[in-house]
Amino acid sequence: MARKTWKPHTVHGELDTDKRDDLPDSVFAFPKLRKEPLTDASHVRNALARFDQVEDATDEEREQAFANIKAAAEHYDVEVEAESWKELGKP
Repeated sequence: MARKTWKPHTVHGELDTDKRDDLPDSVFAFPKLRKEPLTDASHVRNALARFDQVEDATDEEREQAFANIKAAAEHYDVEVEAESWKELGKP
């Protein structure tokens, strides 16, 4: 099971999402690739919908990204029906 690395990103108690380049790696579903920022519920839903579109990610990175998405989804109260990253993007 992959270890989640996601952490909510706030500045003085408020979400700081002004500049993507300034976001820490820990806010991304794919931290090494810096893809799919998970800064609010809308971004979590977007990451779920676009999961299979992320290129150049290994299976290990996808496992970690799914763990990160699940952590962010719980934090932002987003329901995740998939139980594995392999279920995402399938009709």
